[in-house]
Amino acid sequence: MTATPKSELDARARKLQALLAQSDLDGALIVQNADLFYFAGTIQQAHLYIPREGKPLLLARKSFPRAQAESALERIAPLTSLRDLPRLFGDAGYAPPRRLGLELDVLPANTYLGYQQIFRACELRDASPLIRTVRAIKSPHELAAIRRAAKIGATTLRAMRALLVEGIREIELAGKLEAVARAAGHQGLIKFRAWNNEMFYGHLMAGRRAAMPSYLASPTGGAGTSPAFSQSASHRKIRCGEPVLFDYVFAAGGYLADQTRIFALGSLSPKLLRAHAAMLEIQAAVADAAQPGITGDALYALAVERAHQAGYAENFGGLGMDRVSFIGHGVGLELDEYPILAKGQTTPLAAGMVIAIEPKVSFAGIGTVGIENTFVVTARGGKRLTCGSDEIEIIEK
Repeated sequence: MTATPKSELDARARKLQALLAQSDLDGALIVQNADLFYFAGTIQQAHLYIPREGKPLLLARKSFPRAQAESALERIAPLTSLRDLPRLFGDAGYAPPRRLGLELDVLPANTYLGYQQIFRACELRDASPLIRTVRAIKSPHELAAIRRAAKIGATTLRAMRALLVEGIREIELAGKLEAVARAAGHQGLIKFRAWNNEMFYGHLMAGRRAAMPSYLASPTGGAGTSPAFSQSASHRKIRCGEPVLFDYVFAAGGYLADQTRIFALGSLSPKLLRAHAAMLEIQAAVADAAQPGITGDALYALAVERAHQAGYAENFGGLGMDRVSFIGHGVGLELDEYPILAKGQTTPLAAGMVIAIEPKVSFAGIGTVGIENTFVVTARGGKRLTCGSDEIEIIEK
């Protein structure tokens, strides 16, 4: 059974081929799992060669039968040794590439050096910006998958009403909610492209722990369970009257939907309620402005200006030196796709890009409030893909 239709794969290859021609590359060799799935419809251990002209060639090592079953590509052949790559290109009728594009943003150095030995007469260049540019604009097929992921999120969020009780440990609550997500079809794995960024479902933290920074490129961090994984849920018990931040990524068919909601048991202070309301206003302003042509830098500047006007300049996006300088990010097969809604990012948005907008504000010793939703960029601004109310949900027990 093929999950990605042949028409999708063909259209994606054509878009990349146009960029290869513009960049004077003879072809791209794709091996990273997210890129491989995008262009081949499988993540079996394989090398996908997309020439500047002609049909792509998928060379699979393990498992070749599964690659044949999962991919709708026409040309699929077995690969027993990487040294055979140049010969297999020739057997398929391709001229030896003079300039070959690789995913140099994620390719391990040792692997790159190995390719240098295999393609001695070839100049190796970085094709990752071209690949990420093609992947940034989502097709209706991809948007449908993101909407399925968002429905898993809605199911999981509803379960919070029954599962959040006073005295439950953060990690225990996280496990129960993750079980709900898995039962609803969550694939489990959340993929990042950036080096050393990793996540297990997302962040669930209560009170002051949610304002604790971590190594992750995120406005929130959390204590985690130990220094070995110092983010998200800890063993701390949740109390009445403190904000519970639920920032999770939901996944279906490889595609992600990112959202944040705030819960509380019993009540929440007026200070936090006002701050949350301000974050909702910032989200609305950024979403309205997220139209084709605007840059990530402009959207970030808009968010910072609104936060300053609301009196949260020193708390927006984290605290002190740990504050992040972005207001959102692209979402797709990975959680950090193009476009990046951040300071200095001048690439204009385009219709069909999918972005997460996440204004959050933290208070030392108290906690974090804010919102996050996933949107698709349209001529009228961001159209929301994630579900549910943005308001803080107070649970009476």
